[in-house]
Amino acid sequence: MAPKPKKAGSKKKKITKAERLKQLQEEEERRQKEEEEARVKYAKEEMERLEKQRVEKEKWRKLEAKDLERRNEELEELYLLEGCFPKAEKLKRDDRLLSQRKPSNIFILQWKHYIQCDGSPDPSISQEINTFISLWKEETNETLEAVIAKSKLVLNLIGKLKLILLETPPYDLQEKNIIQYQGSILELQELLHLKFNMATELLLRQASTLADVDSGNMEKVIRDENVTLYVWANLKKNPRYKSVTFSETQVGFEIPRILATSDIALRLLHTHYDHVTPLGPAPAASQEPTSTVTHLVKDEAKGIEAAVSKVLQEESKQQENESNSVHEEETKVEEPGDAEEQKNSVQEEPEVKQHDLEMKLLSETVLAAQLLLLENAQEKPRFFEDDEIDLCQFTTLGGVYHLDILELPPQYKSMKGWMIVEILKEGLQKYVYPPETTEDFETENAFPPIEVMLEVHENVIFFEDPMVARWDAEAKHWKTDGISNVSHKSEERLITFSLETFGPVTLIQDAHVNMPYQSWELRPLDVNKVLLTVTTVFMEIQIQIKENFCMLASIKLNNKKHYSILEEKWMTPISFILALKEAGLNIFPTRHSHFYVATNYKLPLVEIKAYRQMALLSSAFAFGWSKWNAVCDSKKVVFQVREYLPKEEPIQNPNWTLLMFSGDRAQSLRINENSEAFSEALKEETEFHSTLYHMVKDFASKEAMRYIRCSNCQFIDSVCHMLLSTRLLSYS
Repeated sequence: MAPKPKKAGSKKKKITKAERLKQLQEEEERRQKEEEEARVKYAKEEMERLEKQRVEKEKWRKLEAKDLERRNEELEELYLLEGCFPKAEKLKRDDRLLSQRKPSNIFILQWKHYIQCDGSPDPSISQEINTFISLWKEETNETLEAVIAKSKLVLNLIGKLKLILLETPPYDLQEKNIIQYQGSILELQELLHLKFNMATELLLRQASTLADVDSGNMEKVIRDENVTLYVWANLKKNPRYKSVTFSETQVGFEIPRILATSDIALRLLHTHYDHVTPLGPAPAASQEPTSTVTHLVKDEAKGIEAAVSKVLQEESKQQENESNSVHEEETKVEEPGDAEEQKNSVQEEPEVKQHDLEMKLLSETVLAAQLLLLENAQEKPRFFEDDEIDLCQFTTLGGVYHLDILELPPQYKSMKGWMIVEILKEGLQKYVYPPETTEDFETENAFPPIEVMLEVHENVIFFEDPMVARWDAEAKHWKTDGISNVSHKSEERLITFSLETFGPVTLIQDAHVNMPYQSWELRPLDVNKVLLTVTTVFMEIQIQIKENFCMLASIKLNNKKHYSILEEKWMTPISFILALKEAGLNIFPTRHSHFYVATNYKLPLVEIKAYRQMALLSSAFAFGWSKWNAVCDSKKVVFQVREYLPKEEPIQNPNWTLLMFSGDRAQSLRINENSEAFSEALKEETEFHSTLYHMVKDFASKEAMRYIRCSNCQFIDSVCHMLLSTRLLSYS
């Protein structure tokens, strides 16, 4: 086969050696040229970078020098502004002195107590509260209705004593007073429960006269704002009557045959309060801040002292100059009246100095107390068994359900027109179920668990299915053993479970279910009035703060408005925090919370300085959460801020300024919330300052600064207390 002919023009031209050398030379020259251009470009860029860096460093040096130059002046002004905290504490201390009936105020207090005309004792005075307890112990044959009515006064007295222990700072508490108040609380709690038992016995004695016509058994339901009582007496002892459901409720029991044929009564006493859980440790009278907190307070006190000393030195120089000018002008005859005024002024001067010293010491004491609110426990609570409830992690909610099987006491009998009854000396007796010995019974299933159906308190919110716990009287703690088949119907507010033995039962929720927070915002509403909004995984809660009071403004669950009985009720900050916790709306970390929640740790002194200065500015500036706060280190906090004058119309997309604060330096950041990466670069055409107050002053309007200067000291203190209690910068 003949080879195929080659196509014309397909033959390649052969490159000569000279041409190849020329081509390589051209490529080498081109490469060298590109390298030279790259080297020149790099050198130019490096020079520009170094020049830019030099300019930035020079600019930064000038800013630091400027900041250092005015630092003392800014700290002095901040110290004067933060004088609102000791002023607010002094007002609270004066109120406490009035309420505790000091001898100098005895007449005023007796008159104030007299015009109340409610006959209630002063729980802080041992003689009065002991007399009240003794007289009530002597009262007999009180009905359940009478005891429930009296319980309102008793609960009020207990509440007052608890508030005294919580609201009084440790440095104002004496050890003997702590022992007295806690002792009175325990006595009142025990006596109140004893009275319920005595009244229940009185009711059960006449059970036969109150029997239902259809069932032949007695049923009684009493509802009150603090207590709900259910009593059922088994008069017929019908073995087929094993289902007990109280009329017009979903509350009831499924009892075994052994109980259905016994002389027993079932009592469910639902106290909407918890008098079973032991009292938490009260602050010791001699309690001192830990070494870390003490060190921080001393450092802060040194700064305060330096600022104060400079102010006093300037005042001294000014007074000396004024005195010299007065001596130079003393050519006229001094009148008797002028001499008297001069004498008075000399007498008043030591009093003024004493007042300044008192306020300075009080300022340091307040700072130490505030730092204690931010202190984290160094050690985790003790080890807990699997079935034991850790009350540092969990909390009881909705009160306590006292479930009791009682022996039916002898009934009233009619005899010759008289109603007689046998009264047992031992009083009301509990029926032991199951009995301590079961040898006389044929099967082990004779004492099965009792099925219980309870209504969940309507004013309590559970964000997850609650746990059911029983009280172990011997070990003195809540346990989950002996409880099975738990079922929770949230919409019907009904919970059912099986219980092996009766006793106090409660519902448990994770105390940190709403932590950490997703976001938060603090904005002004009016003069001395702000709105704090905290958003969590389950809810959005809004809190109004004005003067020395707080109020729950609204709650949203799953973006839907939820009504709470606490809304529109103004309370002092500590009372308000207690009320929210009792309603299941806990956004208040404790010193142990960091063991159970992933936190964004910040140095306590940095955090407290931020909260104090945010409170100072809260009358005219809004503050908000920033995602960059979790990125910066523990020595700095980052949040958003913008001027927001009271009654200002809300803006759809407001312009926020991003601030970073380290406790002694505040600066505006170049980045914003939508930036891709975190940077501490300073925002263009801005400076940094030693305080947040002076930082925002750079871009604040005159009207905004006027609002700030007119802020009430109690209002600022309340805002600061709420910020310290929620710890927004560490738990979001």
